[in-house]
Amino acid sequence: HVQLVESGGGSVQAGGSLRLSCAASAHISGSVCMGYFRQAPGKEREGVAGITGGDASRYADSMKGRVTISRDRAKDNFYLQMNDLQPADTAMYFCAVGHWHSYAWLLQEAKYNYWGQGTQVTVS
Repeated sequence: HVQLVESGGGSVQAGGSLRLSCAASAHISGSVCMGYFRQAPGKEREGVAGITGGDASRYADSMKGRVTISRDRAKDNFYLQMNDLQPADTAMYFCAVGHWHSYAWLLQEAKYNYWGQGTQVTVS
């Protein structure tokens, strides 16, 4: 069973940047897919970004050009760099891992097998 530990959330002013990190408690195969999702109060969880084992990335339209997802295979970590943050980006952000390989599934939360506990991002 893989546990994912998230860090990097916080409070920033509009236009600011944050880098979220997600660390796996055990070795993750390089073939797994990884994703970031977010959930704002009163709203459903939505996909933000995902990356396949082959390093193909996919982004939600609302975040394109402002976020970059990446992975460090040696450390079993992955990251979400977020720039030009806006108040609408305020939410709890979750990382997830999926033991499959499908670019089409990257932003579909139901496909993921393991989840982090979430980290709060607040933009004012």
